[in-house]
Amino acid sequence: MPAREANFAAITRYVVAWARGDLPGIVACYHDDFTLHYFGNNPLSGTHAGKVVAMGVLREVSLKTNRKLVEIVDVMAGSNRAAVLVREAFSRDGRTAEVERLLVYSIKNSLLHECWVYDADQALVDEFLA
Repeated sequence: MPAREANFAAITRYVVAWARGDLPGIVACYHDDFTLHYFGNNPLSGTHAGKVVAMGVLREVSLKTNRKLVEIVDVMAGSNRAAVLVREAFSRDGRTAEVERLLVYSIKNSLLHECWVYDADQALVDEFLA
């Protein structure tokens, strides 16, 4: 299977699991060597290597923001990367906001290997994660 199609299949498995709220299905999409690059100026910013470490950071993001998937806007794949444009709702301490996020992935052995998280409003995300 050509790289673009393989990347599209891998990212599609992930977004289908995410849209269903299927946590075991989501976790199964990540490579054991998964690395998460979380930008911004907050306690969770940085590079988090290893599936267990990265999953811990994603869990912490969820706990701090009570994030909920609002919409998968688009799913994209090329021969080197795949990406998902999403909208998520955050809530914390009586405050709510909607955030548009671009998640760019490298894929290895049909699994998500590395992710770069780009937030449309990084300052807002930083406030929620402070």
